[in-house]
Amino acid sequence: MEIVVKNPGQGNGPEVSGVCPHCRRDVTFRNILKSQDVHVPPNHWMLQRYCPNDKCLKHVFIIAENHELVEIYPPVPVEKGRPPLHTLVPDEYRNEFDEAVSVLDVSPKSSAALGRRCLQRLLREHLKIKKKDLSQEIEGLLSSGALPSYLASAVDAIRNIGNFAAHPLKYTNTGEIVEVEPGEAEWTLDVLEMLFDFYFIQPKGADAKKDALNQKLIALGKPPMK
Repeated sequence: MEIVVKNPGQGNGPEVSGVCPHCRRDVTFRNILKSQDVHVPPNHWMLQRYCPNDKCLKHVFIIAENHELVEIYPPVPVEKGRPPLHTLVPDEYRNEFDEAVSVLDVSPKSSAALGRRCLQRLLREHLKIKKKDLSQEIEGLLSSGALPSYLASAVDAIRNIGNFAAHPLKYTNTGEIVEVEPGEAEWTLDVLEMLFDFYFIQPKGADAKKDALNQKLIALGKPPMK
C-alpha cells in the first residue's frame, strides 16, 4: 500500500491518500482538526484523519516521516467510564452505581433514573430518611445539617439541574425513565461519588487515625479516647 503525504504543515495539515483499514477503500483521508496534528520525532508527523466513505467515516491514525508512510492503523479504543468505587462502598450501592455508569453514553435517561434510585436507596436505607418522595428526602438530608456546605449545595443542585419542578416523576417515581436535562445524569453520579466518600470512606479513615492516636496514648500511660 502506497501513501502519499503532500505539503506537510501547510493549510489544515498534510493530505494523505491510501487504503482505509476499516472499509478497505482507496481514499484521500479527510482532516479532523488542525489542533490534533502533533509533531512526533524529528521529521515525523502523527495525524488523525477520517475516511470520507459515507458508509465508513471511521478514524485512523497515520504516522509519516519525510513524506513517506511509516504506519497507518485504526485508533486505539479509549476506556470510558469512571474509576471504580472504593471497596468500602457497600455492594448494593456499588452495583447500582456501576450500572448507571455503564449506560451513561448509551442512554443518559436510564443512567439518571438509576442514579436517582441509588440516591433514594442511600437516603432511606443508610441514613434512615424516609419521606413521601425523593425531593422531600433530599430536603430532610439538607435540613439535618449533617453535610458540609459544599456537599449540601451539590445535593441540592440535583433538584435544580434535574428540573424536578417540571418533571415530578423524577422524585415521585425515581426509577422512571423520563427526559433529562443536559449534564443531569453526570451530576447525579458525581454527587453519589461524593456522598459515598463522605459516608463510607472518610469515617474509616477517621477511625484508623483515632486507633493510631489511642495506641500512642496507651503507650504513654494515658486513657484512650472514647
